Amino acid sequence: MITNVDHLGIAVADLDKAMDTWGRLLGITEWHREQVADQGVEIASCLIGNVRIELTAATTSSSPIARFIEKRGEGIHHVALRSDSLTDDLQEAADKGFTLIDKSPRHGAHNMMIAFLHPASTGGVLVEYCTPRTDQE
Repeated sequence: MITNVDHLGIAVADLDKAMDTWGRLLGITEWHREQVADQGVEIASCLIGNVRIELTAATTSSSPIARFIEKRGEGIHHVALRSDSLTDDLQEAADKGFTLIDKSPRHGAHNMMIAFLHPASTGGVLVEYCTPRTDQE
């Protein structure tokens, strides 16, 4: 079951510049940074209340973020929804006619398992489902 909005993903061309901009806007001085090598991205994130803002920059020209910025420019990339059963929620979304980008969960940032729904089936919004990893994953 989807339990809450986990984070808003924002595609940025220059991570340090974006951290400065968003840091000044939100009054944030401490950021969590990490690379997700298999996705070709580096992220910087902070919590605002219970929702994380996740700035995402490409580390390779072939990453999905690089292609997104090339096509659409910087801006909101995805909305991530917290799931308490990622496999069940993916199956339920598929049963309801939504197109899955990921048919099974994969590793993401923040020690999470993630999976995406295709924006063509969600009104143009890339939707990510996420759940904390367990030792078995």
